[in-house]
Amino acid sequence: MGLICCAATAAAALPEVIRESQSKMVKIYGAGGFRGLEAYQTGFLISAEGHILPVWTYVLDADYVPATLDDGSKFEAKLLGADPKLEIAVLKIESKDKQLPHFDLAQAVTAAVGQRVLAFSNLYGVAVGDEPVSVQRGVVSSVTNLEARRGGYDTIYNGPVYVLDAMTNNPGAPGGALTNWRGELLGLLGKELRNSRNNIWLNYALPINVLNEAIERIKAGKAPPVSGDRPNRRLPNPLTLKSLGIVLVPNVLERTPPFIDEVRADSPAAKAGLKPDDLILFVDEQLVQSCQALNRFLDRIELDAPLKVIVMREEQRVQTLLEFTLQVSSMTP
Repeated sequence: MGLICCAATAAAALPEVIRESQSKMVKIYGAGGFRGLEAYQTGFLISAEGHILPVWTYVLDADYVPATLDDGSKFEAKLLGADPKLEIAVLKIESKDKQLPHFDLAQAVTAAVGQRVLAFSNLYGVAVGDEPVSVQRGVVSSVTNLEARRGGYDTIYNGPVYVLDAMTNNPGAPGGALTNWRGELLGLLGKELRNSRNNIWLNYALPINVLNEAIERIKAGKAPPVSGDRPNRRLPNPLTLKSLGIVLVPNVLERTPPFIDEVRADSPAAKAGLKPDDLILFVDEQLVQSCQALNRFLDRIELDAPLKVIVMREEQRVQTLLEFTLQVSSMTP
């Protein structure tokens, strides 16, 4: 009888837990439309002052990132920084309300296999204005290290994840919150991935305790600069896109995203596997958000140092991240 009573009590309290968690969620809008990519995703508040935790996706690669809170209030979110290895970012909104409902990261807990969980996200972008985000019930199927792919490439992150039996790998879901039935934060819903062993779609979340250090680093301004700039010095023989064999799309806007328009045959970029339509996201783990920022960054790179580049490749509506190293010392200007 005791177990039945506890289960009934938990079920009765569930609607209240769901509504409280929904109040902390954020609907994020931004870049999209390229080859039909959705221009929306999810995030959630992690401070009373307006810090927001989403996953890093192409949606954030925009001059203006609107964020809509649960009550329908709209803000322009500022990107504070991102961590390319964990594929997370931190946004900030300026609200007159300094007591915004939020998840306290210090109070986050861990999940065990078989635990019942709730996944909150703006699934398919159905929530607009003051409409609450969607909630899915599920169970933690396993706790394991991630071994997955986007397209033909292994994902960069290979740390611990919660594998879920709820279908959370749909458009709009990335960046959602995973909680237990008490509303305690467990994890951040990940992006679309396939299991590298059997090619089955994965539904997973990154444990918050894995992300805490990177989040605090970004909030404190200690993450790699978003602009991609380095100290103001000019090398006598700077690296250029031409020497890499990369031609970007025409730079027609103040912050045109650095999409690759052409890759020269037999160039270092071609040998590294870059392709037209790839979007350059990170160079040496620094976020570059425009063609201009990329050029400024390359202008200050030592030619004898390896160059790590992370790109996003869209293939059948699946984001593909390719990490590679260009041996800059072998290039000819």
